Amino acid sequence: MTMQDVARHAGVALSTVSATLTAARPVSAGTRARVEASMTELGYRPNALARGLASKRSHVLALAFPMGPAGLSRTSAEFVIGATEAAQDRGYQLVLWPFATDDAAGLLDVARQGLADGVLLMEVGTGDARVRALAEAGIPQALIGRTGDDGLPVVDIDFDATVVAAVQHLSGLGHRRIAFVNHAEHRVTEGHGPTVRAGEAYRRIVAGLGLPAQEVFAEESVAGGRVVAAQLLDAPQPPTAVLVMNEEAAFGLVAEFAARGVAIPGDVSVAAVVSTPAVAGQTVPPLTTWHAPGVALGRAGVDLLLSVLGTGEVPAPTLIGCGLVDLGSTGPAPRGGPHP
Repeated sequence: MTMQDVARHAGVALSTVSATLTAARPVSAGTRARVEASMTELGYRPNALARGLASKRSHVLALAFPMGPAGLSRTSAEFVIGATEAAQDRGYQLVLWPFATDDAAGLLDVARQGLADGVLLMEVGTGDARVRALAEAGIPQALIGRTGDDGLPVVDIDFDATVVAAVQHLSGLGHRRIAFVNHAEHRVTEGHGPTVRAGEAYRRIVAGLGLPAQEVFAEESVAGGRVVAAQLLDAPQPPTAVLVMNEEAAFGLVAEFAARGVAIPGDVSVAAVVSTPAVAGQTVPPLTTWHAPGVALGRAGVDLLLSVLGTGEVPAPTLIGCGLVDLGSTGPAPRGGPHP
């Protein structure tokens, strides 16, 4: 099956089929629909290399996601799934480039080879060297996350709105001592956007409500969660509610509470923020969570990158909040501390 067969079936010129595939010139919506219908009916699959040569584009987008030792978490996987689906829906393929956040040179070296039309960055830091390197090289990019600079193409989680909603949910249940378990402390030093923004939002909202701040940093592991659970329970004024931003640590925290006979939510309420029900539902008991909009942000990131590729303009930032999924791990504040 060839393009000539498609042109004959659709009743258009061969050049019109080519323009439909490559966007080399405008094609009316009606003609485009007729050509695409013919391709579907005939089972025609355009050659990606030929399309790329004709349009000077690879029709490939790169997702730069620096995976750590634990690999791709289920929450992060939702971002990748959303981006992959959106790219395919728009006639592109998505490839994963697992360069570390501090390997801007390696990322730039590959990007300069023209293997992808643009780069979608994840795990963005407040002073991300990858962003500067790509910008200076003139390589189109879009960010799922934010640096400290304005004027960049950005989609991100609305950490302010999400953390505020979570703290207000717990304070509305009568909790006055609400702890916040963040990522590892080195993430703050590195300028990891989610860690920094969520921590800032937590401190601001508890101060606004006149509540004491109790932010702790946990290593991103089950063992790290056990350590901070013990730290919280042994404090002079243990919290009656805990918000967990650290998925791996959440498992250890819940396990340590159980080992000490602390009931959830009877003795202490526990909730996860910027997670997924699939992850939060694996603890015993399952944790109420503010669901990270991974699929929506993945799709929005691809659309943003394609908009930059098509127009060269930078739209206003898009921020999406996390939605509450109540799995029953929060309840009214107990009298006294969390100890049975």
